[in-house]
Amino acid sequence: MKQPVYKFIRMLLVAIPLLLTMAPAMAQANMIYTGQTVELSVEVIPGDTYTWELYSDVSTINFATDAGNCQSTSALFAGGINTGPVVHVTCFAPGTYFYKVTSNRNGCSMNFKIGKIEVQLPPSSASLSLTQASICTGQSTSLVVNFTGSAPWSITYRVHNPDGTTSDSTINHIASNPALIPISPSKTGTYTFEVISVSDAVSTNTNISNTAGLTVNAKPGSSRIYQYDPISKKKK
Repeated sequence: MKQPVYKFIRMLLVAIPLLLTMAPAMAQANMIYTGQTVELSVEVIPGDTYTWELYSDVSTINFATDAGNCQSTSALFAGGINTGPVVHVTCFAPGTYFYKVTSNRNGCSMNFKIGKIEVQLPPSSASLSLTQASICTGQSTSLVVNFTGSAPWSITYRVHNPDGTTSDSTINHIASNPALIPISPSKTGTYTFEVISVSDAVSTNTNISNTAGLTVNAKPGSSRIYQYDPISKKKK
């Protein structure tokens, strides 16, 4: 009886440090946006090597025996490198992905741990510009809004007027991209247009820093137009 107990204790002495070392792989909270890359890592144990696998559909997966099934069009290991204590994963499609890291020593698998990567679509955003950044009183221009995300969009923007006051406007159910918003200021001076929030079919983003400036100049007063006669050298 002593020999089996002794072997069991030896196995625990090997497994416990390994489990503690591999714990960071499970503890990592990985949430990224599509197109981004996340770094995955474990603490190195001398003599061990590490192999990583990616899974996208785990409905029927046995992590102990099944190889990674993630398609490279959805997510992949950057540079094709899936070995070592540190790897990088780039994700192209939203969803939930799982990764398995297996520790190996002398050609034998010692242990594995499972982690998760949540991938979301990036929040919608908007950039502003003007078809004409300088006009005269009585003229019009258009605020050009370039969106990212999925239609339809809603935008709230703020106008900083020349007298120091501000006014907010909201436009909903925008299907075109870019969108053109007619602007017809009534006073001279400098106006600043600022994005406050943008919503699309998926999300709302209030963390946007984008502005566009407009200068409205006074319209010149009317003046008589003279025609110069080169023969008489007089104005007509």
